[in-house]
Amino acid sequence: MEKKETFAEVFEARGVKRRDFLKFCSLMSVYLGLAPTMVPRIVSAMEKKPRIPVIWLHGLECTCCSESFIRSSHPIVADIVLNMISLDYDDTLSAAAGFQLEEIRKKIMKEYKGKFILAVEGNVPLKDNGVYCTINGESFLDVLKETAADAMAVIAWGSCASFGCVQSARPNPTGATPVHKIIKNKPVVNVPGCPPIAEVMTGVITHFLTFGKLPDLDRLKRPKTFYGVRIHDKCERRPYFDAGMFVESFDDDGARKGWCLYKMGCKGPTTYNACSSIKWNEGVSFPIGSGHPCLGCSEPDFWDNGPFYTRRADVSFVGVNSNADKIGVVAVGAAAAGMAAHAIGTAIKKGTSESKTVETEED
Repeated sequence: MEKKETFAEVFEARGVKRRDFLKFCSLMSVYLGLAPTMVPRIVSAMEKKPRIPVIWLHGLECTCCSESFIRSSHPIVADIVLNMISLDYDDTLSAAAGFQLEEIRKKIMKEYKGKFILAVEGNVPLKDNGVYCTINGESFLDVLKETAADAMAVIAWGSCASFGCVQSARPNPTGATPVHKIIKNKPVVNVPGCPPIAEVMTGVITHFLTFGKLPDLDRLKRPKTFYGVRIHDKCERRPYFDAGMFVESFDDDGARKGWCLYKMGCKGPTTYNACSSIKWNEGVSFPIGSGHPCLGCSEPDFWDNGPFYTRRADVSFVGVNSNADKIGVVAVGAAAAGMAAHAIGTAIKKGTSESKTVETEED
């Protein structure tokens, strides 16, 4: 078995300064939500642990996850691919192709049995024996099962691999199915998004390398560190939502002033992701910041939960002069009114039922 270099050895060989190395470790600790006291542990892991081999498979997808991954700025793609991980197989990024590339995959599976990470981009078509996605004459379903059998863990990149995405939209003609519904005997982490944020992808890998296990996951198998807070809660337009100042059309004065996009169908209040905190393009912006409502791409079935540009609920109680307390009172009042209506409805039904009973007895 070929001896894998440590991160520190690779960094040093490529002329990376110690200061830049420590800066990278500190940045990853911030992304992972770790205390500053955990930075030395990340540094130690990077200095001592060998790089982990990674097999990256592609199913039904558009390659946008790879596009996002190679545009990571913290660290840059060269640091990720060449230093953080040993990306030994990727049929999109590899120079080899065909039988030669497949031999590499099988070699890694044999030499690093139980010691490599399987990264999957795209979902699995099950209809007609998986004929809608084949690799070297084999169905992607068979390739996935074969490779996952010897992996230590599986990372599902993007909404296609995590939840099925647009390929599984109604009526789902190919039977497209997310990875976690196929692979059930291995740890699987979902990193949804269309595509996911590049720094989120590198953060998940860094956590695994540092602690030797996947990060804490929510009920949808997403890392809580990156998917534990609603986009709405940290959105830069949140003050306008609280003040009742909404964009009514994409070319109105509110749009030019950066008001809340909720009425334009923004799914930020129901979407869990790190877009509003980590952002995109070296932390410059994200869709909402650029004037486009969130589509909720990190949530299951977002493609069937449209229409995209129509709000889901009435927020008319939020006025310009409203504050958190007033909004809370109105919300509580609405809930109380709902319970009262339910109680009245129940009483009416009960009264009607009793009346019918009496009439029956009299007859």
